Amino acid sequence: MKILISAASKIHNNKNKSFSYKLLEKTVRSGSLALAQLAAVTPKKHEIEIIDENRYELIDINKKYDLVGISFITQNAIRAYKIADEFRRKGIPVVLGGYHPSSLPEEAKQHADSVVIGEAELNWPKLLNDFENDQLKPFYRQEKPVDPRLIPLIRREIGLNFLHTNEVQATRGCPYRCDFCCMQNVEGYTFRKRPIENVIEEIKGIKSKSVFFDDSSLTIDVEFTKELFGEMKSLNKYFQCHGNINTLAEDDELLKLSKEAGCLTWYIGFESISQESLNSVHKNTNKVEKYESAVKKIRKYGLSIRGMFVFGFDYDKKNIFNETLKKVKNWRLDVAYFMILTPFPGTPLYNRLDEEGRILTKDWSQYTESNVLFEPKNMTKEELYEGVRSMVENYYSFSNVARRTLDNHKLNLPRFVCKASYNLSNDRHYIKRDYDL
Repeated sequence: MKILISAASKIHNNKNKSFSYKLLEKTVRSGSLALAQLAAVTPKKHEIEIIDENRYELIDINKKYDLVGISFITQNAIRAYKIADEFRRKGIPVVLGGYHPSSLPEEAKQHADSVVIGEAELNWPKLLNDFENDQLKPFYRQEKPVDPRLIPLIRREIGLNFLHTNEVQATRGCPYRCDFCCMQNVEGYTFRKRPIENVIEEIKGIKSKSVFFDDSSLTIDVEFTKELFGEMKSLNKYFQCHGNINTLAEDDELLKLSKEAGCLTWYIGFESISQESLNSVHKNTNKVEKYESAVKKIRKYGLSIRGMFVFGFDYDKKNIFNETLKKVKNWRLDVAYFMILTPFPGTPLYNRLDEEGRILTKDWSQYTESNVLFEPKNMTKEELYEGVRSMVENYYSFSNVARRTLDNHKLNLPRFVCKASYNLSNDRHYIKRDYDL
């Protein structure tokens, strides 16, 4: 069979993207790990084509396939459904999967012959076998977490090696139950660790110098991570990964090992500078009073920090924007991202707000983390929107971007290039237009 494995995205035709952002997408950012993992468990007797619209590739609905698989997140659902409907109109069967279909499988089924719910390593081969025998089922649900030993090594011979950065996954699942996180809809709450030798073998097969760990956090099991970093020292790679701010601050050995292994940047979900807001959504791993000292310690090791901040929690008031911006600048974070709280389908946050009648729209194309989709408690929706937008414009002003980019605090060349690329790609003109969507 000829099979299309694809990711749908509305951003492929967003003409408002800046040149620097498009350059970043094409060079620095990696392709979809989910597509690569699907390809790896596809029997080699099949012919595979991989298209990832997030990298400005375009799915051609006029091409002939025996089966089409489309993975997508919520904001890309309308685009994915349109593509699926077109293929099915031409008589080509379609399978949908990913975060949004796993959250709303009945909705997705209206546009598909079958829906894969949750992890796909075991169900995708079953689905293909059933399809070949004219026994395709409407739903394939992964009832138990996939054994991490079964997560495959990526088949990089089919065009999945990228020039600068390739994704890899060492762990899967997250035991923390933050109300706003949609990851549990696919990976679940059971934390699992791949055999370290498998991870190392996969990294060795990556041609690019840079690796991105597509794990929810590499600070959930620090002893596992320390062992992994110890094995990575000889690989001569640079990498970026996610971690918890307080865990990192309490473990100098982990910071030291991460730097020795080639870590450029820790992505950190600060989420909020309000402990009340964090507690209200069960983000219990973060302690606000330790943020500043934690940032100083991480920077002491010459490691970059990319911080994520979310606004619109029920305890947030109008002063949260200026207070956050002031702290972020004082901390000298290398990059910061400011997002509006988004109630993704299938999350406890969505269920609660929906029950309270506070969801303003279910137009999935608006679920971009830059739109107000619910009625806030302690400010108006206009105040929430403008508060975040003004922060973005201030933080990404030309002078502030230049100041952060030239801040050479213990930066070697790879760290400088990494920091500069992300600061320059998030220019205020692109972000302003994105908020106007």
